[in-house]
Amino acid sequence: MKAGSKFLNAVSAFALSASVVASGAGVVVLASAPKAEAAVIRNVQVHGAQRAGEEAVRSNITIQPGVAFSASDIDESVKRLYSTGYFSNVKISVSGSSLIVTVSENNLVNQVVFNGNRKIKDDKLLGVVQTQPLGPYNQAMVNADVERIREAYKAIGRSDVEITTQTANVGSGRVNIAFNITEGDRTKIADISFVGNHAYGDGRLKSVIATKETGPLSFLTRKDVYSEDKLRVDEDSLRQFYYNHGYPDFRVVSSNAVLDPATNKYTITFTVEEGAHYTFGDINVESSVEGVSGDDLKGLVETKAGAPYDARQIQKTMEAISKRVASQGYPFARVTPRGDRNMQTNTVGVSYMVDQGERAYVERIDIHGNTRTRDYVIRREFDFSEGDAFNQEMIARAKRRLEALGYFTSVNITTQQGSAPDRVVVVVNVEDQSTGSFGIGAGYSAGGDGFILEASVEEKNFLGRGQYVRVAVGGGLDDARTYTLSFTEPYFLGYRLAAGFDIFRNETSANDYYDYEEQGITLRVTAPITEDLATTFRYTYKTIKYSDDGAFGDDDTPYTSDDNVSNTYLDMIEHGSYTQSSISQTLTYNTLDSQTLPREGVYASFTHEFAGLGGDSEFYKLSGRARYFQTLSTEADLIGSLAIGAGHVMATGDNLNVFDQFTIGGRQIRGFENDGIGPRTKNHGDALGGTTYFNASAEMSMPMPAVPQDIGLRLAAFADAGTLYGNDVEKHGDTIEGAGMAWRASVGAGVMWASPFGNLRFDYAIPVVKEDYDKTQEFRFSMANQF
Repeated sequence: MKAGSKFLNAVSAFALSASVVASGAGVVVLASAPKAEAAVIRNVQVHGAQRAGEEAVRSNITIQPGVAFSASDIDESVKRLYSTGYFSNVKISVSGSSLIVTVSENNLVNQVVFNGNRKIKDDKLLGVVQTQPLGPYNQAMVNADVERIREAYKAIGRSDVEITTQTANVGSGRVNIAFNITEGDRTKIADISFVGNHAYGDGRLKSVIATKETGPLSFLTRKDVYSEDKLRVDEDSLRQFYYNHGYPDFRVVSSNAVLDPATNKYTITFTVEEGAHYTFGDINVESSVEGVSGDDLKGLVETKAGAPYDARQIQKTMEAISKRVASQGYPFARVTPRGDRNMQTNTVGVSYMVDQGERAYVERIDIHGNTRTRDYVIRREFDFSEGDAFNQEMIARAKRRLEALGYFTSVNITTQQGSAPDRVVVVVNVEDQSTGSFGIGAGYSAGGDGFILEASVEEKNFLGRGQYVRVAVGGGLDDARTYTLSFTEPYFLGYRLAAGFDIFRNETSANDYYDYEEQGITLRVTAPITEDLATTFRYTYKTIKYSDDGAFGDDDTPYTSDDNVSNTYLDMIEHGSYTQSSISQTLTYNTLDSQTLPREGVYASFTHEFAGLGGDSEFYKLSGRARYFQTLSTEADLIGSLAIGAGHVMATGDNLNVFDQFTIGGRQIRGFENDGIGPRTKNHGDALGGTTYFNASAEMSMPMPAVPQDIGLRLAAFADAGTLYGNDVEKHGDTIEGAGMAWRASVGAGVMWASPFGNLRFDYAIPVVKEDYDKTQEFRFSMANQF
């Protein structure tokens, strides 16, 4: 037989064995031989692809002229064509040396419209549905879009939304589709209760969970929206709360939500078992890794015998040991805590077991849910990348870092089996939240400048890049004006270095006889030393100008001391402009459990600064402050804090300038103006600042009585004390008062509110120890708001 005849017979036989017809109901094999020979075609003929085009069809099939194919290739090609969504029917057959592809096209979507929607705008809904203008019309996709819209409305508390669809043929194979929405009423939460809780009351537990009861401002917070996913998150929050406060046996028995159709409100009940309260027993570290001694790792242990059981301390210990062992050349080392429970003494001994672990590598990191934050912003918080050794403790560390950013409402990291037994896929699921805020700060001085106001706008995640931007403008009745622009890149040049700058300008007309202007720029970079310790280097250049404001006549007429101008300031006005160039370093230690409402931890900083790199200032300055938070009563949510601060400046030249010295007041000792205490000119009361200061503060806060805790209102009582003394300014004949070490003190109360508008605070302080020449300011108000 000739070769050509053999080829045609093979193709004919293959056509009978592999002819396939596809329809909307599926793929049907018309005939199939037990064994089908591979065949080769010379060309592909396409029929019916009027809008999609023949090339679009050819590009979506696996069969190519001159390449052998089989029945499985036809099946795969049919599936690919269907997956495009553009075709309602697909048929592939072989005729002679040609592959015949016959398709029936779906209509194209001309326009997508939404009717009846008020709570969710069109652009949001268009991002929810998959049916899009100029895309294929597919009824199954439309049905799925109806469910997607329903879920979007459930997320804002409108579970009874009704959705129908309409289509209109506009010719040329195009249709308009309309989603008709009846939004219905918003579901609410009437009551949240707990069963089985004895150690903590309902009010304390309500403050732990994210779901809140419906209140007067719930339409702003949206925290009274019920969803099963939120309920699961709340369960986990309760578990973590109890695990961190001495209850390792705690469990959520059930969480039920019952909807009352008559009121459209949910009643949510959490049934829990607290278990007994435990403290830590004996703590030990054991290692089976050759060359790694358990005794050498004991210094890294955070858990202490006799302290209340705290799962956070166990996790931190595991991370610290894992990091140390990995740095010694064992990247796969695994740290496993083993508990030894003693029910008679209610103690849990913990042994940290260090072993080699299984060798596994990170195949890839998959990120989902970040609609705003860029992928690389999330990836850089991991201490590993694709191809590196996998370590579970690094996952926990990355999760903590991502949560600390404040960019997300939730962070969940899981792992999946990779393409090989020693490959792991890390899956990161996040949910973006608002990171912009505007703030308003205000103060009032009864005998001084009256009201002082500052407004600011800041964004912690600028354009989803993780950059920080802040713009602030302030002013007062004394014509004072302040302007600030700040920018921070948290990963400068791809390293864990936070680099940025601050541009500032301050203007004021003080005491009605001179104008003061200060403007400059600060360049800074912050590098982490450990998870809790960081160092910041700064360079600051600024100009300071004192000038005649014309209050006592023409600008050409010089001031004299008879014009109520102190000689010191008179000399500064005559001098005009000054420049200051300085470098500084700050060490910061931060172990706070929350940056918004700390209940435990320490925040401390120490700064030393040198000025003299040119300019008119020559000094060396030391300053530091620390604040310690401790929960005094977990049940009552009573939080105490102690704060201390100190500073000293010494001249490295002849004298200090007024603006080189420290000025303290209301920011450290409430009840006084910002520059309200310290050395002053005796005849004119001008603040000169001091060379040395000390301050201390004690505060206690608690939820406001008779008000549900989840509203966020807290009462605070405080006592402040401090002193500012010493003076190394050239006096020019002025008499100075207040240069001695006289202490000031104040007591007061405040109201804090974690409101839908942001964190508000109102303070009223009464100076109980002060000097006659001090300037007081009894009332202060501050606000910061998320948008």
